[in-house]
Amino acid sequence: MLQYPKFDPVALQIGPLAIHWYGLMYLLGFALVYLLGRRRITSGHTTTLNVRDLEDLIFYSVLGVVLGGRLGYVLFYKPSYYLSNPLEVLYLWQGGMSFHGGLIGVILVMLLFARKKKLPFFAISDFIAPLIPLGLGFGRLGNFINGELWGRPTDVPWAMVFPGSGDGLARHPSQLYELGLEGIVLFVLLWWFSSKPRPLGQVSALFLMGYGTFRFLVEFTREPDNFLGLLAGGLSMGQWLSVPMVALGAIMFSLTAKRSSR
Repeated sequence: MLQYPKFDPVALQIGPLAIHWYGLMYLLGFALVYLLGRRRITSGHTTTLNVRDLEDLIFYSVLGVVLGGRLGYVLFYKPSYYLSNPLEVLYLWQGGMSFHGGLIGVILVMLLFARKKKLPFFAISDFIAPLIPLGLGFGRLGNFINGELWGRPTDVPWAMVFPGSGDGLARHPSQLYELGLEGIVLFVLLWWFSSKPRPLGQVSALFLMGYGTFRFLVEFTREPDNFLGLLAGGLSMGQWLSVPMVALGAIMFSLTAKRSSR
């Protein structure tokens, strides 16, 4: 069993201003998305977007992540609670965000951006998709530092006791599994795949399949939300939300492959 590091949740204190590691990880994630996107633009990877477009996309995507992530959590995880306590939807400092809701928020941002610029939606999503995983990885690192979203009890040698669990049980460091799979592995896969010309929409399809598959697998080691537990088929909410991603990605990938072979 490994010892869980005792992190100070505050990364930097300047007078009354406290900068928390969790927020800093999100900031670093978006900064990395910008740097990678700028590199792809300046290297001539895309001729449809410029650096100003990238900056606009990131700005509005931040709003899409926050609003979509919060509303997704409210609707997917605790709808009855927030229906009874509607004002608490605004209590972002209490936590409660959904990746799948944030993804929907970003998709809506890209749809509106594509319409405004009169560009194909998939030309934008194929450009953005390879930039997302490392940003997600920083978010999972923030979860680990915060000691939240821990895994299920286990006796593997690398198990850790997370103080926040309150039960003293050794658990999977599932946040690090997600960092490795949804962050690093998915980034390498998409960066490699998108380095060559692909049919429009195929990079986006691979992102949906890759993230959905990795999230589905990691959820077997992640402790389900205590207010939900496991749902039908012994699967978690995260797994049920990932199934449509994999299915949609597989359909998109197949259709784009057929179009390119004609």
